Amino acid sequence: MRIGIGYDIHQLVEGRPLILGGVNIPHNKGLFGHSDADVLSHAIADAILGAAGLPDIGHYFPNTDASIEGIDSQKILTGVLEEIEKRGWKLVNVDSALIAEEPKVSPFLDAMKERLSESLNLEKTAIGIKATTNEKIGDIGKGKGIAAHSVCLLTQKPTS
Repeated sequence: MRIGIGYDIHQLVEGRPLILGGVNIPHNKGLFGHSDADVLSHAIADAILGAAGLPDIGHYFPNTDASIEGIDSQKILTGVLEEIEKRGWKLVNVDSALIAEEPKVSPFLDAMKERLSESLNLEKTAIGIKATTNEKIGDIGKGKGIAAHSVCLLTQKPTS
């Protein structure tokens, strides 16, 4: 078995949709980034890659590649799963924390788990997501960005 940890942060800006865990969250700002900037999915992707001993998502999905600008981060997650499965690993579960002063994301956690369960090929019960604030401390606490932490467990796939 292997454990991985991932982290991501993006700043909130006007004129972009807010996508978290593959779900469009109604808000007057969205996250800035080369992809859809889904910090939750990016933290999960990095946790999975790290557990498999692989480079981070920037290696596989570089922000210098114009062909993937605006990519749906659920495609990143499915690509990451393909990478680990080629190497004999299987995702067991993920657990994550979203840190956002605004908007309140707790009403959307079940929808995020549903969407992530499809992308990660996991039961919803194998996905944990907690929402918290930064207690008005720092840039996240001032509503300038959103961050996510994630951990995962991988196990070796049985050989035939």
